[in-house]
Amino acid sequence: MTHAYPFLSTEQKKELSGIAQRIVAAGKGILAADESTGSMAKRFQGINTENTEENRRLYRQLLFTADDQVNACIGGVIFFHETLYQKTDDGKPFAQLVKERGMVVGIKVDKGVVPLAGTNGETTTQGLDGLYERCAQYKKDGADFAKWRCVLKITDTTPSELAIMENANVLARYASICQMHGIVPIVEPEILPDGDHDLQRCQYVTEKVLAAVYKALSDHHVYLEGTLLKPNMVTAGHSCPRKYSAQEIAMATVSALRRTVPPAVPGVTFLSGGQSEAEATANLNAINQCALHRPWALTFSYGRALQASALKAWGGKKENGKACQEEYVRRALDNSKAALGKYVSSGERGASAQESLFVADHAY
Repeated sequence: MTHAYPFLSTEQKKELSGIAQRIVAAGKGILAADESTGSMAKRFQGINTENTEENRRLYRQLLFTADDQVNACIGGVIFFHETLYQKTDDGKPFAQLVKERGMVVGIKVDKGVVPLAGTNGETTTQGLDGLYERCAQYKKDGADFAKWRCVLKITDTTPSELAIMENANVLARYASICQMHGIVPIVEPEILPDGDHDLQRCQYVTEKVLAAVYKALSDHHVYLEGTLLKPNMVTAGHSCPRKYSAQEIAMATVSALRRTVPPAVPGVTFLSGGQSEAEATANLNAINQCALHRPWALTFSYGRALQASALKAWGGKKENGKACQEEYVRRALDNSKAALGKYVSSGERGASAQESLFVADHAY
């Protein structure tokens, strides 16, 4: 018979569930501003801007100082390590600025994907070594939630049982370490949109992966009320010849979640997974209009789908700062409505709203 030795006090559980609920309060989602230095290089290359620490700081400062309208839309912001220790022009730490706006500060704690031996090109995620100490420091420095991304791919031979189990266990180990330090773990098992598989295949694989993840979280005695899930939406592969409606995607996604995710989990914050800004908003809205019962908050944790138009409008030029912020605010407002199932498209005006944000084998 298994036995759970309690590792969280009643007060710790209350703190964790409170943080999680604040992040996914009605109409709120997450701004994923945790792109690594390498990922920012790719983003800046697209707008002919040099990838320097100062340019990264200036760009993120624009996002974090956008109009107060975003305060009701963004419950949490995920930082990259560098960003957590950067400051505004007038010397205020970004973490302090974000907290003053009522948002929860988060931090990306994984160290990226590495090959998983004995598989057909599959991966696991590294970063468990030293995570205990890093979490203690990040909590002191203002972070109240964290993110760890695992990556799985659909092909004729993958994901393998080995890859599913290994990534589920890594996520569970990370989650338990975070909770020991009062940090809410976002559990992110991303199934990439690469490939030509149909919607049904993605749903089947998503269910298998999520079932394994929640089995592992249970085995590691993770307190589910103090966690969030960041999954892919159930969509067909990027190369699939058939195009599915937002309503079909919503039904497949909510069905998969209902079969695997316990109601104890406060919220599901979807990644955009290479969808265009317009698609990511429309699909989130359809998910929240789905006729099936949904016991969790279903909202967004978007990076590219909140920033693509904003980044293009900025173009690395100081005089475009206001235009950049306006694009970001617009996307935040639209996704806030979508998280409530109240979004109505009025024709997408953003600089990149309709552009596919798909990147093969996406890593960051």
